Amino acid sequence: MPAKRSPRAKTFKTSPEKVKVRKSGVHGKGVYAVAAIRKGERIIEYTGEHLPWKEAMELPPRDPKDPYHTFFFSLDNGDVIDAGRGGNDSRWINHSCDPNCETTEEEERIFVYAKRSIQPGDELFYDYKIVPAERRTKKLEKEFVCLCGSTNCRGTMLEPKKPRKR
Repeated sequence: MPAKRSPRAKTFKTSPEKVKVRKSGVHGKGVYAVAAIRKGERIIEYTGEHLPWKEAMELPPRDPKDPYHTFFFSLDNGDVIDAGRGGNDSRWINHSCDPNCETTEEEERIFVYAKRSIQPGDELFYDYKIVPAERRTKKLEKEFVCLCGSTNCRGTMLEPKKPRKR
């Protein structure tokens, strides 16, 4: 018997059939358009297990050789979506400092939208803007090195530095 839907529950239309995972020239796997994607189109939901931040931080690293590589996405309520547990293809979208996609939180869910038109064969990117749990240092910036190659590259996937007050 199908589950009953709450009258308040919304259906969020996405277009995951327009993307496919394959090897990336930027980093490991990547997500590529297999059909044209319009600017502003909701492409895919970032799915996975919802965990409290503290619990997520206590999990062992997925790869002890690369402890900073996670599939975590922080929510405004303080929870984390761990796409390493029950995630979909969205977890393979790579970072760029000049991305063609952006993420939006809607009702404690994360969706990936096209910032501009995306053609078949284009790799999808969004800016991770990682907020570190520890103090930002040059060493930490290197742990989160950016390989996007954009002319606007910050050199790190960490959130942009705040301008200094004068």
